[in-house]
Amino acid sequence: MKEETLEIRLHLDSDKQRLELFGPRDKHLRLIRGATGVEIVARQDSLLLRGDAPDVVRAGEVLDRIHKRLIARGALSEQDVHDVITQLEHRVSTDGMEPITVFSHKAVIEPFTKGQLHYIEKMLKNDLTFCTGPAGTGKTYLAVAVAVSMLKKRQIRRIVLARPAVEAGEKLGFLPGDLQAKVNPYLRPLFDSLEDMMEFAQMRKFMEMDIIEVIPLAFMRGRTLNEAVVICDEAQNTSPQQMLMVLTRLGRGSKMIITGDITQVDLETGQTSGMIDAKRTLQGIPGIAFVDLDESDIVRHRLVQNIVNAYERRKDAGKADA
Repeated sequence: MKEETLEIRLHLDSDKQRLELFGPRDKHLRLIRGATGVEIVARQDSLLLRGDAPDVVRAGEVLDRIHKRLIARGALSEQDVHDVITQLEHRVSTDGMEPITVFSHKAVIEPFTKGQLHYIEKMLKNDLTFCTGPAGTGKTYLAVAVAVSMLKKRQIRRIVLARPAVEAGEKLGFLPGDLQAKVNPYLRPLFDSLEDMMEFAQMRKFMEMDIIEVIPLAFMRGRTLNEAVVICDEAQNTSPQQMLMVLTRLGRGSKMIITGDITQVDLETGQTSGMIDAKRTLQGIPGIAFVDLDESDIVRHRLVQNIVNAYERRKDAGKADA
């Protein structure tokens, strides 16, 4: 591959901006160099990139995107650089997409893959969205982000996050503590997503005011939820009756997002998953969207994608031997 040299001139208002862009001891530049294999030399307000032509172009795109982030937000973190590199690996452009703004100034919620971008678009466009996919694809996180963004913009008045308390190998009755202590472990992933998007004190205040509810699925029975975003997580572990109960909670001015991994059903043998049943039953109804994320949408630690792929290969090999 032919080696190419590219010089980029950056218009920075101060030494502080230069430090933000390059990172402490040029750490951000080293991250870009490690991801692209391009030599990067800093010269005051310009950068010299040298390497194979496609790599130089990719490094230039990363620098352009993080430069735009710095100008727009006034700060740049190591995570920002990682995020931009990940987006470019998947060739995702968020140009023209309305930003998902949350209460935390530290959090910037953006899709990293085309599948995630498609998921966000479907959630914003439809009143009911089903999303399936393996661990690490952002099913729950992006749903919570859309809900929090709508709450901040006052497009809704409340958020309801629910999960079925179905155990993977343990029984609730044998766990110590009262009912709240028993169900909290099941709800913890929802709290984790919320804590990324607002300060703890604000989250606690919203929960005390019932603006945000994080509840076991059974607590939704008999309610009609108006002007709300309702998220049912781990929905592969609902029965068809439970799923029907959840779906009929949807009130006026509300959205509902149903997420789950239909390859990880923890129901007893022979029981039908309410999520699988709903996907079969509700196809073709206007206003209902179905999104299927896959291994290419995994954005956790790189090992997560490798682990999922390894298990899929073993399952396929087992089917072939049967």
